[in-house]
Amino acid sequence: MIRTYSELMQYETFEDRFKYLSLKGEVGSETFGFDRYLNQRFYRSPEWKQVRDFIIVRDSGCDLGIPGREIHRHIIVHHMNPLSISDITNSTTFLFDPEFLICVSNNTHQAIHYGSEELLITEPIERTPHDTCPWKK
Repeated sequence: MIRTYSELMQYETFEDRFKYLSLKGEVGSETFGFDRYLNQRFYRSPEWKQVRDFIIVRDSGCDLGIPGREIHRHIIVHHMNPLSISDITNSTTFLFDPEFLICVSNNTHQAIHYGSEELLITEPIERTPHDTCPWKK
């Protein structure tokens, strides 16, 4: 299944977008181990830095591109489809095409890759008049 930004934007809620992107712990094994240096070299390249800046502006620095979910710490530009060694060595379209990239927070990124929804930052509890202990619900 190839995940795209166009399809992702059809989902309105954070939860639905997360489910669309979730890998359920199936991390691309080819990007780890001895060949990890390829990823590191790629993420330091001027081409990557340029497209990364474009994606951050496009998504307004918001987690999964959801307005109101601004990322206040390190913004990760996530490849929606796991990269392989071949993608990096052959410079495939997945690397730089904005159609395959989205802004995420570190917690969301970890949850997408490792399938742990407990890592997701939940919406704040909405306060109501005369509500003095929202955490007791």
